[in-house]
Amino acid sequence: MPTLHVRNGDITTIAVDAIVNAANSALLGGGGVDGAIHRAAGPELLEACRALHGCHTGDAKWTPGFRLPARFVIHTVGPMWNHGLSGEFDLLARCYRRSLEVAAEIGARSVAFPCISTGAFGMPSKESAEVAVATVRAFTGPVDSVTFVTHDEADYERYVRLTSS
Repeated sequence: MPTLHVRNGDITTIAVDAIVNAANSALLGGGGVDGAIHRAAGPELLEACRALHGCHTGDAKWTPGFRLPARFVIHTVGPMWNHGLSGEFDLLARCYRRSLEVAAEIGARSVAFPCISTGAFGMPSKESAEVAVATVRAFTGPVDSVTFVTHDEADYERYVRLTSS
């Protein structure tokens, strides 16, 4: 199990081997975390993402980090909230698990995650945090450190509680 950390702030400023991008299926940039990562990484990220030809919900693909302090960006597509009627929490767990598998494949030992799907995709924050922490704790691959990066105080406190127990 990786060592777990929690930080409130901007994921694009964290010096880790890989940051995870909560992307849309086209991987061509968007709002929120996705837009911030694309802006910080520079136009080379968009070109690299075009070559990936999109990504399915629950899967993950990687690119270099370009102008980011992180060497890699792992792009994952989280589920859109449908009131729990479409297996959203299972898909969310797959995002975290698959991102860690990709991190292991590319030799990334430290990974930073945003709160996947809790913004524009509408997933409930409390349950999504529980899924995120449980999935990362269950991972047995060669990732040493995972940082959950939150964007507000409520999420920060929630992740601190979950990672402390």
